[in-house]
Amino acid sequence: MFIFENLEAYKRGLELTTGVYKLRRHIVDRIIRDQLFRAVLSIPLNIAEGQGRFHAREKRQFYNIAKGSLYECLPLIKLCLEIQYITKQQYEELYEKMNGVGRVLSGLIKSVKEEGI
Repeated sequence: MFIFENLEAYKRGLELTTGVYKLRRHIVDRIIRDQLFRAVLSIPLNIAEGQGRFHAREKRQFYNIAKGSLYECLPLIKLCLEIQYITKQQYEELYEKMNGVGRVLSGLIKSVKEEGI
């Protein structure tokens, strides 16, 4: 087992990614769908890559990229709701998953000590 597989942020990020991918047939606009899929996939990928880095500064950089990707997903999910690609219930479920990922990811970022401190 790789170490990153034990991280709660990775597990939740992967769960969010799976949830978004299950909606692929509902999101008919290719531009929105592709951007959402790239952003949500970036979350667990950057967490995994950050865990593989030796220096704290590099780890934090990848974890922050994952957090930025998470924030990118929110307006895309909201747009999908507004143009009725997804239901209110689907939106709320994804929003809660995103909120959970954000909390644990913030904790992960704070847990990485800056070099030299």
